[in-house]
Amino acid sequence: MNIDLLIENLRNPALLFFGLGILSVFIKSDLEIPPKSSKFIALYLLFAIGFKGGHELSHEHIDGEVISTILFGLASAVIIPLITFFMLRRKLGVFNAGAIAAAYGSVSAVTFVTAVNYLEMKGLPMHGHLVALMAMMEAPAIIMGLLLISIFNREDKERIAKRHAIAHSFTNGSVLLILGSLLIGYIANDQQAEGIRPFTNDIFKGFLVLFLLDMGIVSGRNLRGFVKGGALPLVFATIMPLLIGVTIATISGLVTDDLSNRFVLAVLGASASYIAVPAAMKMAVPRANPGLYLPMALAVTFPINITLGLPLYFAFADDYFNSVLLALL
Repeated sequence: MNIDLLIENLRNPALLFFGLGILSVFIKSDLEIPPKSSKFIALYLLFAIGFKGGHELSHEHIDGEVISTILFGLASAVIIPLITFFMLRRKLGVFNAGAIAAAYGSVSAVTFVTAVNYLEMKGLPMHGHLVALMAMMEAPAIIMGLLLISIFNREDKERIAKRHAIAHSFTNGSVLLILGSLLIGYIANDQQAEGIRPFTNDIFKGFLVLFLLDMGIVSGRNLRGFVKGGALPLVFATIMPLLIGVTIATISGLVTDDLSNRFVLAVLGASASYIAVPAAMKMAVPRANPGLYLPMALAVTFPINITLGLPLYFAFADDYFNSVLLALL
């Protein structure tokens, strides 16, 4: 991998503010983004991404490559939970393994937003169908996690709650907002979209910086207690996303030649949900430990992805890099 890609990513202001948030926790600063402000920023980011993606989608030609890309992403949302569950079931138990499987099969909207910003830095387009795919990958992963728990656990009380969580995976606020914004952006014409461009585009990076500062603070608070919980969750949350991302960046060339598609597919596969999945698991599987799956996704996998992951996945998705690698082999 070109070391310049890594250095460039490490100098990204959004990433540096994320590091500042973590630092503030460890030096015991009182720096904090008010919860209501944090929620507003998160809603804004989902709205902006959804609307821009929908408007881009309205100009796209839906062909076999687009459909193949979406199907590939949805397949990863099913396969990744299966692999994760069977890797962790014996050591962490059925409930924890199922919750972690759902989290790692699902996606992180903030990681996706950061990846979009990374593509913009590279001067590459972010296709609208990728926004739709991000929203669609939430539900299959949650359902897979719940089904695996149902199959390997026979307690009736755990089965009953799962119907509510499956419904929640479709009506979750973040999923609803991004799908709704996607549809509205698709319907809006160019003149109407241009009218709100200063809100959807011009201030986007500023809000992203503030949100990652907040995520840094939250990650720092979770990481301190999590590192005491044993080596397996920490090792898994560190290494597994990188392996998944590199694998997807490489094999996705079978369904699409587009660099943006391959990069985003890798990011979506490597990311882990720390919003929709914890909310669903809290309702459906109370015996799963949120002190395990939430810090794994937020405090370990998230920073790994936005520091090392993005340039790594981009390099493996790049055909030039792959040709050089094959020549060396």
